[in-house]
Amino acid sequence: MINQRKPTKLKLTDKEWKKRLTPEQYKILREKGTEAPFTGEFLHNEKSGAYVCAACGATLFHSDTKFDSGSGWPSFYDVFSSDAIRLIEDKSLGMQRVEVECATCGGHLGHVFNDAPDQPTGMRFCINSASLGFLDKSKE
Repeated sequence: MINQRKPTKLKLTDKEWKKRLTPEQYKILREKGTEAPFTGEFLHNEKSGAYVCAACGATLFHSDTKFDSGSGWPSFYDVFSSDAIRLIEDKSLGMQRVEVECATCGGHLGHVFNDAPDQPTGMRFCINSASLGFLDKSKE
């Protein structure tokens, strides 16, 4: 399940990232922060479309895989494609977790947990809204 770290496809300097991202996005995507639970823009989004990386625009999740986990963050049971993300062992904060990164730019998205038995994959990708953008299918 854990992917080996590979060079990212999009590399920018900190200065370039700070120009591209809001302060909250920078904190989450580049410094591995997290937004407060139940505050994210996409937590209750029920529109049909695709969720993309807020830093680079890579497609990460489809709205068909989004579900309400009750965790306070947007949750998905599967990724758009297996090469869209990287999974990395995370032992920070005295916990053993699996971090989810954008495979294109290396941005921190959130974590994945194997605790959703009511979902098709059993997985819960717990993702920060600030690390996402949304492409509304109805506006295509």
